[in-house]
Amino acid sequence: MHKAALGTALVFTASGAVVGSWVARIPAVVERLGITNGELGRALLALGIGSLVSMPLTGIACRRLGSRTWVAATAVVATVALSAVGLAGDLLTLTGALFLLGLAYGSWDVAMNVQGSHVDRQAGREWMPRYHACWSLGSIGGAAAGSLAARTGLDVATHLAMAALASLAVTLAGLTLYLDERVGTAEPGPGERPRFRASRVILVIGLVTFCATVAEGAAGDWLALYLDTGRHFSQADAALGYTAFAAAMTVGRFAGSTAVARLGRASAVRLGALAGLAGVLATVLAPWTLATYTGAIFWGLGICLVFPAAISAAGETGRPAAAIAVVTSIGYGSILVGPPLIGALADVTGLGHALLGLAVLPLAIALLAPVLATRTAEVPAHP
Repeated sequence: MHKAALGTALVFTASGAVVGSWVARIPAVVERLGITNGELGRALLALGIGSLVSMPLTGIACRRLGSRTWVAATAVVATVALSAVGLAGDLLTLTGALFLLGLAYGSWDVAMNVQGSHVDRQAGREWMPRYHACWSLGSIGGAAAGSLAARTGLDVATHLAMAALASLAVTLAGLTLYLDERVGTAEPGPGERPRFRASRVILVIGLVTFCATVAEGAAGDWLALYLDTGRHFSQADAALGYTAFAAAMTVGRFAGSTAVARLGRASAVRLGALAGLAGVLATVLAPWTLATYTGAIFWGLGICLVFPAAISAAGETGRPAAAIAVVTSIGYGSILVGPPLIGALADVTGLGHALLGLAVLPLAIALLAPVLATRTAEVPAHP
C-alpha cells in the first residue's frame, strides 16, 4: 500500500509542476502577446471551461477504465497542451491551448484524487494532505524553474515544452505503482440505477472548495503579474512571490495530517482561514518587499488544507468517485468566475484593488468549515 501511496504522490508532484511552470511564465506570455488583464482573464476562462467539461465525466471513466489508464491519457494531452501554450503567437491561439490544457488537466486532477482517496481507504490512513503537499512541492519546482528560465532569458516555448515532458516522465513513473483494481464503487446490481445524487452536505463541501480554489487560483493567475506590474518587481522576483506562496502551501500540507489529527478538520481549516485573511491583506497593502513575501506565505498557509480536507470528507461517502468528481467540479467552477471577474475589476480599479476583494473568501471558509467535520451519511447509489 505504501508503494501505491508513493505512486500517487509522484503523480501529484508532476501535476503541480505543470501548474507552477505555467503561472511563473504568465508575465512573459502577457508581455509577448501584448494583451490586457481583461484579455488574460478571458483566456483563463477557457482553461476553466475545459476543466469543467471533463471533470463530471471523470468518475465514470475511473470506474470503467481505472485511474491509471485515465491519468496516463490525460497527462499526455496536457503535455501537448502546455507546449502549445508556449508556442501561442496570438490571443486566439493562447485561448485554444488553454482550453485543451483545462480539458486534460481537470480530468487528470479528479482521477488522481480518486486514486488517492482509494489508497487512503485501503490503508486506513488519511494521507490526502500529504498528496496535496506533493502537488505544492511540484508547483514550487515548476515556479522556481520558471523563475530561473526568466533570469537566464530562456524563451517561453522551450521552457514550457521541457517542463511538460519532464512532468509526463514523472507521471508515467508514478503510474507503475498505482493500484490495479478499478477505483470507485462496485457496478450496480440488477434493478439498481447508477445515477448519483449529491447530498446537501456534499454541495456545501463543494462551496467551501469553491472559495478555496478562487483564492488559490488568484495567487497562481495574478500574484506574479501584480508584483511585476503593480509593485514593479522584476519578472524573476515576481515569480518568487508565487514561489513563496507555493512553499507555504507545501509546508502547511505536509504538517496538515498532524494538525487535523490534533485539532480536527474543521478547527484546522478555520484557523488557517484566519491566517489566509491576514496574508491577503498583507500581500496587497504592505509597502515593504519582505512584508509582501510574508503575506504571500500566510496566504498559502491559510488555504492549504481546505482542498484536501474537502476531498477526504467527500471520499467518506458511499459513492466516493462520484462525490469527489462533484466536489472537485464545484471547486474548479471558480475558474469560470475568478479570472474574468478579477481581470475585469483590474481593468477598472487596478489589480491591487481587485485582489483585495479576495479577503471575503477566507471569512466564508471559516464560517462553513464545520461541514468538513460532519460525518456524512452514505450517499445512496440510486434516488
